[in-house]
Amino acid sequence: MFIDVVGFQCRNPIHCAHYQLFTRALQAANVRPGATCLVHPTCGPTQDDDIPGIVRYLTYEVLKAEVGNSSIQWAYLPYAMHMAGPREALQHMIIRKNYGCTHFIIGRDMAGCKSCISGKDFYGVYDAQEFAKKHAEELGMQTVPSLDLVYTEEEGYITASEAAERHLTPLKLSGTKFRQMLRNGEEIPEWFAFKSVVTVLREHVSSSK
Repeated sequence: MFIDVVGFQCRNPIHCAHYQLFTRALQAANVRPGATCLVHPTCGPTQDDDIPGIVRYLTYEVLKAEVGNSSIQWAYLPYAMHMAGPREALQHMIIRKNYGCTHFIIGRDMAGCKSCISGKDFYGVYDAQEFAKKHAEELGMQTVPSLDLVYTEEEGYITASEAAERHLTPLKLSGTKFRQMLRNGEEIPEWFAFKSVVTVLREHVSSSK
């Protein structure tokens, strides 16, 4: 029986919001029931101040063992991000088609970067999504827009628009603050990161000191 396969691309260690995002993508309107998600992060070379590929790989492996979700398949791409915006998003879509995906999750400002002159985002927030959608039929693929999820005190993870509409209280933790908390040995909120993943990252921080 033919099933839909939804590809998920990420270049960071996996956190709770990622898991929520790609599991909810299986309920997207254009994804048929019984679909599976291919979690397929890039684990190639990075900049010196980024989390090394092997550490990112380990964060996914410990979560894979922990969740045991039969609707998720896990694999890894030895690829270094080029931050080329919409064109790179399309390249990622083509790569995942070659891995058997029928759908691909396109994040906001996927593969985006900052202007070296102004420091502002070089590409528009939705440029990658629009570019991928424009070429999806030509590639024989379908796109699944990445949900803009936030964690709220009242109801956990929901979309940012729903949280604003219902006047719920979102909790925020920036990547910079998270890394600082790791280095300082502070407790990481479980709504933000899985304990098993935090353990892997703490081991990396300790060994790199």
